[in-house]
Amino acid sequence: MVTAIVMVQADRQRVQETAEALASIPAVREVYSVTGEWDIVAILKLAEYDQLDDVVTGHLRKVEGIARTQTMLAFRTYNDAVLDQGFGVGLDESRANGGG
Repeated sequence: MVTAIVMVQADRQRVQETAEALASIPAVREVYSVTGEWDIVAILKLAEYDQLDDVVTGHLRKVEGIARTQTMLAFRTYNDAVLDQGFGVGLDESRANGGG
């Protein structure tokens, strides 16, 4: 399984419509609206690396409202427990568990 992360700058007036269009593409598993330089992040899951070109050039480029993209390929996936540990670094125990 190949995971690609596509960061998208969208036309400001079309962010929601662009995100919804991205979410309808079969290889796109998750779509997030985000802060910062990029407006949308799409997570793609592909059976084979060769499918990346079909999805990015064949589908994503046809979505109206996309001004610019940047695609990254994931090297490794870490499980949820490992990710939770990493994001909890530096927090005291009560805050890490949702306390104040």
